[in-house]
Amino acid sequence: MTTVIPTSPSTGTTVDLGPAVALSCRECGNRVALGPFYACTECFGPLEVAYEFTTSGEALREQIEAGPQNIWRYAPLLPVPANIADTPNINPGSTKLVRADNLARELGMKTLWVKDDSGNPTHSFKDRVVAVALAAARELGFTVLACPSTGNLANAVAAAAARAGIRSVVFVPSNLEQQKILTTAAYGGTLIAVEGNYDDINRLAGEIAGEQEDWAFVNVNVRPYYAEGSKTLGYEVAEQLGWRLPQQVVVPIASGAQLVKIDKGFQELVSLGLVDEAPYKVFGAQATGCNPVSTAFKQGHDFIQPVRPDTIAKSLAIGNPADGPYVLDVVNRTGGAIEDVTDEEVIEGIKLLARTEGIFAETAGGVTVATLKKLLASGQLDPNEETVIFNTGDGLKTLDAIAHVVGPSATIAPTLSAFEATGLA
Repeated sequence: MTTVIPTSPSTGTTVDLGPAVALSCRECGNRVALGPFYACTECFGPLEVAYEFTTSGEALREQIEAGPQNIWRYAPLLPVPANIADTPNINPGSTKLVRADNLARELGMKTLWVKDDSGNPTHSFKDRVVAVALAAARELGFTVLACPSTGNLANAVAAAAARAGIRSVVFVPSNLEQQKILTTAAYGGTLIAVEGNYDDINRLAGEIAGEQEDWAFVNVNVRPYYAEGSKTLGYEVAEQLGWRLPQQVVVPIASGAQLVKIDKGFQELVSLGLVDEAPYKVFGAQATGCNPVSTAFKQGHDFIQPVRPDTIAKSLAIGNPADGPYVLDVVNRTGGAIEDVTDEEVIEGIKLLARTEGIFAETAGGVTVATLKKLLASGQLDPNEETVIFNTGDGLKTLDAIAHVVGPSATIAPTLSAFEATGLA
């Protein structure tokens, strides 16, 4: 097959996206040159990045370990220029992998870890995907960074664009948590609130992307590159465990891309000789108020029936998830499962993680913890196998979800006798 040298649609210059060599259709395998494309011209299937890796084994491991303490240590495995670490960016990654012994003890588990991505620059895993999307957008000649978002992505796009010195335009539901609206607005880009849910906004973004040729919608016309950023979660977990794979992972599902790409990251590490091949199971977590993938899994379907979201877990409220079918493929292939939990269980999950490990998760994290608990109770997840769960955002962004169930233990006058009268000494 002849290799087509990719060039920027706007400048005509050669595109440098590291080991990325083409975009490949996930359905029919058709390949096209690297560019701002996301749908196959042959079958309309989704495109993803195809690579030719030039380094593997011990040499690649040494190169990674000598790299910066952020996702750019994995630049040899990502669709980004080799000099990406020298380009203004928000440099996400290298977040903590917390050994959650207190939570494990309470749930009756042997070994549990929390990959806490609230430590990223805008306090969610979205900084990873946006950083990779921005790198691709620059190479492809775009001048505006844009997105439809349920909140965390809006934060990440606005911050990354500000750091890069370019304009951002983000679209969010008008009923989004105020914390996410305000933090996005603080970065000074264009913020547009839309009267509708995420799926409505996503359709609007697709229409606008067709009209604004210099706008890179990170999760639309540069989505293949954007999604690859989630692989770094899998890379980091394996490296932080001493270059080995965990036996079980529990991942929240919104579009589904995060779960699919964590699995892709694991598979790449195996194929490149960075970790030993070992079986692992992938579990998915959804809120009952937006559970199209969980429903499909339980019914044994290989297709997703869209739903209209109604849940406090707004960052996961995507009723027609683009990667839903591929989530089903991964979960079925690895022998995992997909569960969903009620809003009440989500709140309890937030409180449980905070109380046991001092990690304040947003609602998506509450979904993950509550799902872990439910999977254990049903016997679908083995309590004796090493498990990693993913906390993808900071609870300070979703305070409204728990405002009615937490607060002061007591309100007293400023006297010793008043304190003693509470019986809390």
